Amino acid sequence: MNRQVSKALLPELMTQKDKCWQQFCEQYPNLSQDFIRDASTVQLSDFQSALAMSDFIYRSALQAPEIVINLFLSGTIYDVEALDYKSLLASQTSNCDTEESLHRILRLFRLQHMVALAFADLLLDIPLQTSLQRLSSLADELILAALDWLSKFCYQKWGKPTNNLGKVQPLLVYGMGKLGGKELNFSSDIDLIFVYPDAGETQGGRRTLDNHTFFTRLAQKLISALHQKTEDGFVYRVDMRLRPFGDSGPLVLSFNAMEDYYQEQGRDWERYAMLKARLIGEGEYHKVLSSMLRPFVFRRYIDFSVIDSLRRMKMMISQEVRRKGLVNNIKLGAGGIREIEFIVQVFQLIRGGREKPLQERNLLTVLPLLVEHQTIDETTKNVLVNAYCFLRRLENIIQALDDQQTQTLPEKPLDQIRILQVLGCDQYSSWQALLSHLDDLMTSVHQEFILLIGEETPHHESEDISWAALWDSNWEQADGEEWIATEKPSWDASTIWQLLNNFKQEVSKKSVGARGRQVLDKLMPLVINHIAKLNADHICLERVLWILSKVVTRTAYIELLYENEGALKHLVKLCNASRWLAEHIAKYPIILDELIDPQLLNNPPALDAYKNELRQQLLRVPEDDLEAQMESLRQFKQAQQLRIAAADIVGVMPIAKVSDHLTALAEAITNEVVAIAWMQMVERYGRPKSLAPDDTGFAVIGYGKLGGIELSYSSDLDLVFVHQCDLNDVTDGVKEVSASQFYLKLAQRIMHIFNINMTSGILYELDMRLRPSGNSGVLVVSLDTFGQYQLNEAWTWEHQALVRARAIYGSAGIKGAFETIRQQVLSLPRNVSKLKNDVVEMRQKMRDHLDKSTEQSCDIKQGNGGMVDVEFLAQFMVLAHCHQYPQLSVYSDNRRIFSQLTTLNVISKQERDQLIESYSQLRDLAHKASLQNQDNSLPLEQFDQLAQPVVSVVKKYMFD
Repeated sequence: MNRQVSKALLPELMTQKDKCWQQFCEQYPNLSQDFIRDASTVQLSDFQSALAMSDFIYRSALQAPEIVINLFLSGTIYDVEALDYKSLLASQTSNCDTEESLHRILRLFRLQHMVALAFADLLLDIPLQTSLQRLSSLADELILAALDWLSKFCYQKWGKPTNNLGKVQPLLVYGMGKLGGKELNFSSDIDLIFVYPDAGETQGGRRTLDNHTFFTRLAQKLISALHQKTEDGFVYRVDMRLRPFGDSGPLVLSFNAMEDYYQEQGRDWERYAMLKARLIGEGEYHKVLSSMLRPFVFRRYIDFSVIDSLRRMKMMISQEVRRKGLVNNIKLGAGGIREIEFIVQVFQLIRGGREKPLQERNLLTVLPLLVEHQTIDETTKNVLVNAYCFLRRLENIIQALDDQQTQTLPEKPLDQIRILQVLGCDQYSSWQALLSHLDDLMTSVHQEFILLIGEETPHHESEDISWAALWDSNWEQADGEEWIATEKPSWDASTIWQLLNNFKQEVSKKSVGARGRQVLDKLMPLVINHIAKLNADHICLERVLWILSKVVTRTAYIELLYENEGALKHLVKLCNASRWLAEHIAKYPIILDELIDPQLLNNPPALDAYKNELRQQLLRVPEDDLEAQMESLRQFKQAQQLRIAAADIVGVMPIAKVSDHLTALAEAITNEVVAIAWMQMVERYGRPKSLAPDDTGFAVIGYGKLGGIELSYSSDLDLVFVHQCDLNDVTDGVKEVSASQFYLKLAQRIMHIFNINMTSGILYELDMRLRPSGNSGVLVVSLDTFGQYQLNEAWTWEHQALVRARAIYGSAGIKGAFETIRQQVLSLPRNVSKLKNDVVEMRQKMRDHLDKSTEQSCDIKQGNGGMVDVEFLAQFMVLAHCHQYPQLSVYSDNRRIFSQLTTLNVISKQERDQLIESYSQLRDLAHKASLQNQDNSLPLEQFDQLAQPVVSVVKKYMFD
């Protein structure tokens, strides 16, 4: 069915029409002349009107003029009902032979049909239901077309995934939210969940993959096909956060895993999310999975508990609206689309288990059913239906103007005129008239929401009036200092006043915006109040102001701290405890988001969980996007370091555990860096031919603090790379290289990923000087060469370093081979007198070059009896006694080395306890100094108390 444009453009839009047409003609003079010749007067005028009505249509016409012009010449643009998208896509993808071609086909198809939909919404005045149905059908078919092509592509690459009966398993896609309810808006992102029926493995490929790995790779490719932005744009923004375990969860799950998760761990908000969940397409598994998950969503009894959880969700959304500064938002604001959805969904969840007709996904279908089942009355239904239809239509119009995902009323006069044009000037004579109508609609909805659901409680207690008066004042310095001295006598009033005044002046020079200044004016009295309550001083204020000065132009962060008082308290506490942490947050303010949940912040993952958390985070990143992978690695490190530091500062984690966590984090990141670099090298050169399928033949050896499990927040990583591959071997790729060249390039790529300075900084500083022959040696050596060097050429100090070395990446085979070499080297018979001389001489060299002790203070690390003396003693004892006691080579950390020496009766228990106690206290003090970015020094008297036992034991074993 066709429909014609019926309304003449307003005068302001006629000017825009002429302007856009002129610009189009200037860019495409020949094409525009052909169009004038071939088009009817109506078609030409409608094309020009479309350019004027939508920046998206205008931009699309400039990007793909032939496609857009053909819509008008063919008459397709006037079709009201949805086309057969499935057949049209099938005809275009049938001859597609590369992923790049698929991406282009999908994007241009989306452009063509979204232009038609924008035209229909803005100029043909099509019904809301028709528009939503067309948008949803288009999304369904684009997803299915991409999935179908990519599935066949992956079958050819890795074989077909089968269950234990040999039956081929498909990847199924859940559409959530508005896509699930077939009520997608114009520029919506799409919330997806990926599932597959059964575990198993692939058949028919060059090598076997388990089904989970196969479907994870397929899902990543599908996300990339839809989400990745190319020169042709993107298809849809894909959001995977609604899947089980969210961002930290696996990208795909089996049916059994899905059922287990929702029955055992599903949360209230996930019941709301699953209300609209719909498996896209048709197939034999669709009803099975829906039946499996229905008991989680719909309870058999009437479930009133959902009302409280909904109130909490609504409060969180209201806070988010405030945090983002969302004004005139027709979705999230009071009385907006979200409140209507909440009203309908809460009654579905309350009664849907008993009343099966209420288990519908589409909101406009459910509302009359709620009246039928006497849940709401006819008047309420009419209020909600009228408001919902108007708001959803307005939302579509706003988004069709520029293909932007927004529900905020535009501020540009041109866009306001466009909206009035679509809605009808006879109904709304001015923008103010429309706003008035909107206010009436949304007020009536909000009243129904409060009546049916209830209102959220206020978030903030009243701010401290005294500090508000100080911040808001324009007092002279003397008056301000007097006020501060009265309110907080313990403070240095002059310094506090100067800090606040300087910050005010700095902010006045920045583009903060009216909304940002309003929120900052509310936030600052709270900041000062929390610092006062903590009995912190001007140093804490200065650190908080560092951070605020970095984020003050980004209102979202200012509102996060204002709306989430727990986050603000936590920030103040962390800044008071650590200068390093304050500087770290100021440098990378994205980690402020971690403050929202202090419970999570104070509970770092288990030591063995970092690898899995990082792996799951990287699953969201396309395999071929190295920059995104590197950024994700850095953000993960920063977030986890913040969690560790927070636990450290509040005292829930002792220093030894802090180092354990920082070391586990570094190991997890190193493992992932090697995996990324390996994948890139294999893709370019293939694998060394002699390797087993599941082996890289490569190991990373951690030395120093990493090897000794004693990392601190700012530690660099001492690494050595080795490989275990035949030197005559070559790779099996199209571009063949020798194994030694392959591993050299792998090492260079690993160093690049670690060292390159990005938005989020570097990953870790690497120190490669401990490799054989130091800086003059090659970056990666064979394990045999490493062993020969250590046995025949290495200096004593290199054997000392080997005491604290351990393999942190590699297969069990290569790790075992390294440990064998390490034990062999450490167990060599040595002339103890010569060993003493070598160790003492090296220690003296270090002290001469690095000791920063003065007449008033001692260097915690390098001073006489400091940390390095303890470390050198441990290394000396291992090298001196390992020939007699090979078990001394088992551990690489000092604490366990000293315990082992006690077990073997080499040192006494008293000496062990003295060494470990002094070393632990010195490490703790050095660690605290690091958190405050202070020098590693102590007053002489305090240092001597800790160092004297160390001096006595060192003298006994190394000098007597």
